[in-house]
Amino acid sequence: MALFRHLSWFFKAHWRTYLLAMTMLAGVALLNTAVPWLVGNSIDKMIAASDFTTEVKLQLLALLGMGLLIYLLRFGWRLILFGTSYRLGGLLRQRFYQRLTRLGPAFFSQHGTGDLMARATNDIDAVELAAGEGVLSGFDGLLTFILVLIMMFSLIDWRLTLVALIPFPLMGYGFYRISIAVHQHFHQSLERFSELNDKTQEALSGIRLIKAMGREEAESALFNTIAAKAAHSNYQVSRSEAMFEPVIYLALTGALLLTLGYGGYLIWIAELSVGQLTSFTIYMGQLIWPMWAFGWLMNIVERGSAAFNRVDALLNEPDSIPDSGQRPPLNAGLQVRNLSFAYPNNPEQPVLQQVSFNLPRGKVLGIVGPTGAGKTTLAALLMRQWEAAPGLIQLGELPLQELALDQLRSSFASVPQDGFLFSISIADNIALGRPDASREQVRQAARIAALDEDIRRFPDGYDTLVGERGLTLSGGQRQRLTIARALLCEAPILVLDDALSAVDVHTEQRILGYLQTELQEQSAIIISHRLSSVEHADEILVLNHGHVSERGQHAELLQQDGWYSRMWTYQQMEASLNEI
Repeated sequence: MALFRHLSWFFKAHWRTYLLAMTMLAGVALLNTAVPWLVGNSIDKMIAASDFTTEVKLQLLALLGMGLLIYLLRFGWRLILFGTSYRLGGLLRQRFYQRLTRLGPAFFSQHGTGDLMARATNDIDAVELAAGEGVLSGFDGLLTFILVLIMMFSLIDWRLTLVALIPFPLMGYGFYRISIAVHQHFHQSLERFSELNDKTQEALSGIRLIKAMGREEAESALFNTIAAKAAHSNYQVSRSEAMFEPVIYLALTGALLLTLGYGGYLIWIAELSVGQLTSFTIYMGQLIWPMWAFGWLMNIVERGSAAFNRVDALLNEPDSIPDSGQRPPLNAGLQVRNLSFAYPNNPEQPVLQQVSFNLPRGKVLGIVGPTGAGKTTLAALLMRQWEAAPGLIQLGELPLQELALDQLRSSFASVPQDGFLFSISIADNIALGRPDASREQVRQAARIAALDEDIRRFPDGYDTLVGERGLTLSGGQRQRLTIARALLCEAPILVLDDALSAVDVHTEQRILGYLQTELQEQSAIIISHRLSSVEHADEILVLNHGHVSERGQHAELLQQDGWYSRMWTYQQMEASLNEI
C-alpha cells in the first residue's frame, strides 16, 4: 500500500471529494447489508402467517425503495470518485511534461522517445486506475466485509460465523503470494511495452530509409521478436491475475459448505430458523464482492506501484541545468574565456580546450573547422544546453549562471542542424517563437530567409499544412523556414549551426546578403562547413580537435598556409567544377 502513501499529497488536496464519495459508498454498503436481513425476516413472517401480511408488503416495498436508492448512490460515487482520479492522471501528465522541458540532451540520449511516451500514457493510466478503482475496492470492500460480519455475528449466529470464516486466512495468504508475482510481472510488462514503443517510433520515423534500404523483412522480424516478448510479459501478468478468482471461489465454496453443514445441524437442534439460514447464505453471497474487491485491490495497487516507480523516477530527475540565476540578460556582447569542456560520459576526452573570443553587439562571428571539432558543442554551451564551468562564458559582463535560464535562452535565436517542424501551417511554424506576430511580419522573415517566393507557389500559400516533421518540404525549404522562425524572434544573438548546408550557393549568398542589410543591431554566430558562409564575418575561428588553431578575418586567414586557406582553395575549385 506504499502507493497510497506516495499519493497522499493528492488525497489531502481532494479530501472533501473523497469523503463525499466514501460517504455514498458507506450508504450503499449499509443498504446492501440490510437487504438479506429484510429478506430472511419476510420469509420467517410469511411462514408463520401463511400469507402476505401488511407488514410483509411494507418490507417488500422497502426493498424496492432501497434498490432505487442504491442505484442513485452508485451513480453518484462513480461520477465523483472516477472524475477525481482522472484529475490525478491529468496532473501527473502536466508534471511529467514540465519535467521533460527541464531536462537536457544528456537525459534524452539515455531515454528513448517510445519509453517516455509509455510512461506518460500507459504508466500514468495504471496510477490513475489505482487512485480511482483502488480506493473504491479498498474502502467499499472493507466496509462491506465489516458490516456483513457484524450482521452475521449479531443478528444470526456467532458460532456459524466463526465456522464460515475458517477458509479465509488461507485465502489471505494466497492473495499475498499472487500480489508479489503480479508486481514483478507487471514491471517487466511495462519495460517490454516501452521497448515496443521505442521500436515502433523508430520504425515510423525511419520508414523511408527502411524502404530505401530494403530492410522491411529484417525490421519486421526484429519488431516481431520485441512484440513477442511484450506479449509473453502480458501473458505472465494475466496468468498471475487469473489466480485471484479461483482462490476467492475456493475459499467461499469451502465457507458455504461449512455454513450449510453446521447451519443444518443448528436447525436440526432448533437453535436456528430456516429464514436465518437463508439470510446467512445471502450474506455469504455478499462476501463475494469484498473478497473480489480485496483481490482486485491488490492487483491494481501492485500495477500502480510498479508504474508509479517508473513515473516517479522521472519526476524526481534533477534539472540538467540548475536555474538559480535571477538577473535578466543585457543586450550586450558575449565573452568566452579559456573555455574547456568534456561530456560527462567521457570526462577524459575534452571536446573543447582553452577556447576564447569576444562577440561585440551587432558583430558576426564565424566558426569553422573539420567534422568533430566541437563547433556545435560550443553553441550548446553558449545557450547552457550543456553546463560549462562558472564564469567562463559571460553575456553582458554577467556569468551565464547568474542569468535566469528562460531569459538567457530567449536572448538566442538558434537554427540547429536538424531543425524541427510541427504538423501545422507554414505561417504557424514560422511564428512558433512569436505567436502574436502579424502575417506581414511572418512574410518579412520569410523574405529575408529567401523563402517567400517558394511559399507563394503553394496552393494555400502561408496556410499550407506542413506534414509530419516537414516531410512535404524539401531539405532546403525546411532549413530556410527554421531560419525565418529564428529571425522573427528578433533575439539579440542569432546562431546558425550549419543552417545553410541544404541550399545552393546562390541562395546562400542571397540569405547572407539579406542578413547583412537587415540585422544591423543583432549579433550573429555562423557555424558552417561551407567557408563562403563566413566570408564576411567580423572574426572567424577555426576549431581543430577542440582548440582554436586559427583566428582572424577572411583575408587574413587566406594569407596563412593553414586549414582555412587550403579548404577555401579546395571549395572554390569544387564550385568551379560544378558550374561547368
